Amino acid sequence: MNRQKLLKKAGWLSLALAVLIGLYTWQIEPVWVDFTRQDMPIRALPPSLEGSTLVQISDFHIGDRVDNNYVISTLKKVDAMKPDFVVYTGDFISLVDGKAPYAALQQIVDHMALGKYGTAAILGNHDYGKNWRQPEIADTICSMLEKKGIRMLRNARVSFHGLQFIGIDDLWASNFFPEKVLTQANLQMPTIVLCHNPDASDLPIWNGYNGWILAGHTHGGQCKPPFLPAPILPIKNKNYAQGLVQLEGGRTLYVNRGLGHSIKVRFNVRPEVSMFTLRKAKG
Repeated sequence: MNRQKLLKKAGWLSLALAVLIGLYTWQIEPVWVDFTRQDMPIRALPPSLEGSTLVQISDFHIGDRVDNNYVISTLKKVDAMKPDFVVYTGDFISLVDGKAPYAALQQIVDHMALGKYGTAAILGNHDYGKNWRQPEIADTICSMLEKKGIRMLRNARVSFHGLQFIGIDDLWASNFFPEKVLTQANLQMPTIVLCHNPDASDLPIWNGYNGWILAGHTHGGQCKPPFLPAPILPIKNKNYAQGLVQLEGGRTLYVNRGLGHSIKVRFNVRPEVSMFTLRKAKG
């Protein structure tokens, strides 16, 4: 084979590979959900909750870029697992032509999985509309989810079956007042904090809290070169891209990669449903 033919063949192979990678990042990985599993040690966990299950789902981004059928299919799989607790950590929608897609969201709400003992949720920045400054959109989303039986936590707390959930409203939006709940809650109780944006973990707001924080927001960067960090992350602390992070003061952060996407493309960052098994922490 002469040099010209070899170069031509290499060119065609490169083009075919590029097409395959493009199809994978556009059509396969964005809807290839990773059901991750993780033990969750919690201080003072009641014996009755040892081995119980908690599912975290985040970042639907319902609008014109995420397929409702894909989300509904995933929610049905979660529901079939019959989790004891379910938490949703924000960004239920993305605006479409400047408007909130309430009808599309309602289709999702009708299929949202609920926990046997309780279900809680918080809002993300996109749930506050344009420039994160449309609280009327956030209020409407909360009303829709509350009617489904989901407890919305906006700088508030709730206890289900002896387990306390604290929900902090979004860091970038207009209702970020974590001191309303973190200074009043009984932090000696077995507790899990829901906080959409993981950057809030670095703020001096925690009042000695030393348990788990469940976050979302980052989508894991959506595209990540192998063995390298994601180049685009909407956070200040790039250590909070995804997964488990041990923080100062005994806190543990888990950043869920989300189900949806801002643009339909993912590479090496599959969408995620986080599944936790509750354990009593030693000591």
